[in-house]
Amino acid sequence: MNARARMLGEESISKVLFKLSVPATIGMVVQALYNLVDTIFVGRALGPESVQGIAGITIAFPIQMIIMGVALTIGIGSASIISRSLGAKDYRRADIALGNAISTILILSTLVTVLGSIYIVPLLKLFGATETILPFAYDYTRIILYGTLVFAFSMTVNNIVRAEGNAKVAMLTMVISAGLNIILDPIFIFGLGMGIKGAAIATVISQAVSAIYLTHYFSSGMSSLNFHAGDLVPHPDVFMETISIGASSFARSASGSLMIIVINNALAIYGGDIPIAVFGVVNRLFMFTFMPMIGIVQGLQPIVGFNYGAKNFDRVVSSTALAIKVTTVISIAGFMLLFLFPSQLFSIFTTDQQLIDAGRSATRIMVLAVPFVGFQIVGASIYQTLGKARPAFFLSISRQVLFLIPLVLILPQFFQLYGVWIAFPISDGLSFLVTFVMLAKEYSAFKAINA
Repeated sequence: MNARARMLGEESISKVLFKLSVPATIGMVVQALYNLVDTIFVGRALGPESVQGIAGITIAFPIQMIIMGVALTIGIGSASIISRSLGAKDYRRADIALGNAISTILILSTLVTVLGSIYIVPLLKLFGATETILPFAYDYTRIILYGTLVFAFSMTVNNIVRAEGNAKVAMLTMVISAGLNIILDPIFIFGLGMGIKGAAIATVISQAVSAIYLTHYFSSGMSSLNFHAGDLVPHPDVFMETISIGASSFARSASGSLMIIVINNALAIYGGDIPIAVFGVVNRLFMFTFMPMIGIVQGLQPIVGFNYGAKNFDRVVSSTALAIKVTTVISIAGFMLLFLFPSQLFSIFTTDQQLIDAGRSATRIMVLAVPFVGFQIVGASIYQTLGKARPAFFLSISRQVLFLIPLVLILPQFFQLYGVWIAFPISDGLSFLVTFVMLAKEYSAFKAINA
């Protein structure tokens, strides 16, 4: 514990950010890889039906985002409490937050599985599934729902591991699940001839192994946190603070799900199956591009949380500024890759020339404001780490709910299908402006405290 505290509170900002971010970034990139691999293998396995298969995974994605949102609500909310408690040397509160996080996510993930399984067909139709896409989306989603508990548990506990400064274990958890999924995908999809069902089964098995590894980590005493069975009983103050802080993560995932639902339905109206498949591929390319930036942020969060709890505000500002610079470089590199080579990237997923051509033009429009995304990602995460629930919640919904969804509803009425694609850079630009103004005010407040 003392070594980790010295690292977070005293080591060079660049050194500790590098030390924590590199494992997180590797883990996030590998995690993004298996989302890509699922889509690539499905697209290649289904041949003439690759458009419907890729579109089916796209339609199923809002449900996965809801599961992710529930997990991140508890994971990031409790991680914020834990990192600040460790900084303030309140170790008992950190242990309580761990126990409460585990019991809460087990209950919530079970509820999601039951409700999702009951209403799966209406949900998929609501999410934009056409008659040709629905069978593929159903086969994939039904199996994914069965794995909700292990997926949500792994994601929640992984955030807690990172909050205590153990970035390597958090990375290894993601590498295990992603690497195993990449290995199992071709076995189930091609070797056993299970197609899209095989992709879902491989995902669930890999997440179960990850959950087993994390359970071993805490039960074997490797963690600096102590698990007590009595801490599974909800502590109202810890529970409410966890939900309050984590609500912005759920809002981000829920608004992401709503965004995808609106976009899928708009694409079904203005284009049909091919544009839905295009959006599915671009969305995964975006995730792969953004994951390194999220890795930087995950490395940043324990530094900011610990030093904010210790009232060392200079390190909070310095580490945030460095993270913004690094993520901006990454976002510009991502923009260049996606803008210059969209056809080559789409060719990895499919041999359907119509899908490749449609993807090329859509991608070059959608990425125009990607250079600003790094700043947005850092800005939105900072408020969660500081425990400031309201501004974190606002930034979480601003891009998707306040800007993107209204633009997707309005612009296609004037520009048809291209209106959907144009909505992305406009909403990113507006979100950047809002984030910049809010962070500028926060920076002024920190300067005033130090003065």
